[in-house]
Order: sequence, then C-alpha cells, then structure tokens
Amino acid sequence: MYKEESRTDLGMIKIHKNVIASISSLACVEIAGVKKVGGGFLSGLMELVGQKPLLAIKVEINKNDEVKIGIPLIIKYGFNIPETANKAQESVRQALEKMTNLPIKDINISVQGIERG
Repeated sequence: MYKEESRTDLGMIKIHKNVIASISSLACVEIAGVKKVGGGFLSGLMELVGQKPLLAIKVEINKNDEVKIGIPLIIKYGFNIPETANKAQESVRQALEKMTNLPIKDINISVQGIERG
C-alpha cells in the first residue's frame, strides 16, 4: 500500500497509492472534454453512495519506484478523443511530478464511453 517512502531528519514520509489515484483523478477532470473518471459498474455504484471512483484508477509502483497508472475515462460527446486523452495524460504527469516527485513510467488512458456534457 505505502510504497513511495523517504526519510527526513524528522522521520519517514510515505505516499499511499490512494493519494496518487486521487491526484490523477483531480488532474483528469480539470481537462475540457473529460466528463468523469471511471465508467464501469463499480464506479457507477460508488457514485451512488457518494464516493469518488478512485478504485477505478489502477496504480502500480515497481521495484525501481516508477509509477504506472491506468485511468478509465468518460469523454464528453463532441470532443476529439485522442486529443482529450493526451491532455489528460499530460495533466496527470505534471500534477504527480509537482506534488510527489515520483518518476512516472506509464499513464494509460482507457476511454470507457462517451456522454453528453
């Protein structure tokens, strides 16, 4: 669960995978054309109970502390899908590098559907 660790004079700092997923989700929904993160049955069920679909985002950290992320997206109808997904990838990369200093290996976007804005 906790993978990225660093030691300071005051003690350990650990970043949980859920924090990485949360940053990724927030960075994606800021992009014009992204309707929401998720799209499967589980994320729809989580939205009904009022929770963000962070479980939909897959975060893996390898032994070299490189992060690999899988993000399912719903794109708004009328937006260019590859362009919107590329902007989402770049937004996630910038946010994670700025906030966590983690080396990002892959940010895989899976477009799960299209919805009207």
